[in-house]
Amino acid sequence: GSEMCIRDSLNRELIEFPSGVTNRNEAISHRLKSAGLTRKIGINQVRAIRFILSGSPKDMKQIEQAGKLDEWCRDSVEWMKRTYGSENVVSAVLHMDEETPHIHATLIPIVQTERRKKKSEKLVKKNYRKKPIGAARLSANDIMTRQKLKAYQDGYALAMAKYGLKRGIVGSEARHTTTAQYYRDLKRQAGELEEDVRQLQAERQQEEQILDEVKKEIKSERLEVAKTEAKAALVAK
Repeated sequence: GSEMCIRDSLNRELIEFPSGVTNRNEAISHRLKSAGLTRKIGINQVRAIRFILSGSPKDMKQIEQAGKLDEWCRDSVEWMKRTYGSENVVSAVLHMDEETPHIHATLIPIVQTERRKKKSEKLVKKNYRKKPIGAARLSANDIMTRQKLKAYQDGYALAMAKYGLKRGIVGSEARHTTTAQYYRDLKRQAGELEEDVRQLQAERQQEEQILDEVKKEIKSERLEVAKTEAKAALVAK
């Protein structure tokens, strides 16, 4: 309803989608399709990583009051592109619907490095087809190593120093959002899910209506197939 419209108008897309792409999910698919991956994507493989970029409520308020929010957004997105590859950062949205401005960014974990061999693989010499070194691979594991995560935090802190943002405690398990903020985020995401569920329920209602109409038309044995197909389509949905 109106609440959704107000909320949506507060969120701002910071990255232009490629032509023909209208939302985040399509942007993810588009990147995966156009990256030149040589391996088939496994069913359990991580296709996208979500980031939240922000600072303490106090710091973010100061940035906003100083009129530097746009610049902060630009620098944050630039840092992500530099760090993970411009094409891999497929979406970034500034959320203003909470009291602390924050960016939700979506990263596709595509790397150009050679695959790290597992210890067990060294013993077995398989005739793998030689892949060109630096071929594009989808690998969240390569991006999310403990060492690299630390380096990312250091790097982002450096890029943000001019805004007076300081890095969180090195090696701490501290969450940089307050617990209350964290739960508010979760609640908001749950709200977004409710919207999706409502949408699906509306679609399902429509399909059940169609199914009823089909049932009414089924008077003879010959239309029994149509009935089964309509049911299958509904179940699949």
